[in-house]
Amino acid sequence: MPRTAAILLAAGSGSRMNGVVVDKVLTPLAGRPVISYSVAAFMQSSIADLYVVVYRDQRQMMELSAYAPTPSVLVRGGRERQDSVRLGLAALPSDIEHVFIHDCARPLIQPEQLVALHKIVRREHAVVLAHQVTDTIKEHRDNARLRTLDRSRLWAMETPQVFDRDLIVRAYDRVFAKGRRVTDDAQAVEELGHPIALLANPHPNPKLTTPADLPYLEFLLSHTVT
Repeated sequence: MPRTAAILLAAGSGSRMNGVVVDKVLTPLAGRPVISYSVAAFMQSSIADLYVVVYRDQRQMMELSAYAPTPSVLVRGGRERQDSVRLGLAALPSDIEHVFIHDCARPLIQPEQLVALHKIVRREHAVVLAHQVTDTIKEHRDNARLRTLDRSRLWAMETPQVFDRDLIVRAYDRVFAKGRRVTDDAQAVEELGHPIALLANPHPNPKLTTPADLPYLEFLLSHTVT
């Protein structure tokens, strides 16, 4: 039977943490390592038959193994996020039909969202968790002129992002063949011209990126049961 896999990205360098924490996904927040929240949500949802945990180096791999879900494969990541995703995809067995790709620095994902994404991908072949932009967004051009963008059409991408396995593999093959750089998986699929469904997320799902994010995430996690 076709199966679903989840690629859990934990290999980020955390360069924007300015040394405040050594490892973003292993730093404790609300009493637990950041990665443990994502793992718990996926395990509770029961949507994945296999997990690929992408780690940064041998030392991190040894620590992550204590939190890896079951069954899982640990894969060493690459220099950039897109390298890590491609290495994770290469580790999937041939019977995987759908792939969740999730940044473990986003610990607020909930099981019900994972279940909803799983239902949508079986119908639409590509779906991304996202939230609609509420701020006024302006484009700043080289000549210092501003242009206001229509925020009713703007969405901020989150993870997980979920795809038919063949689709996302083909998308990344094209990205690497053309020497392109993408900042998320949806961008790789966009460049194939394939439509992508959006699942609106009404709940906060921030990414731990800088030290300023730590208190906010601590607050959110302390008020969220996962």
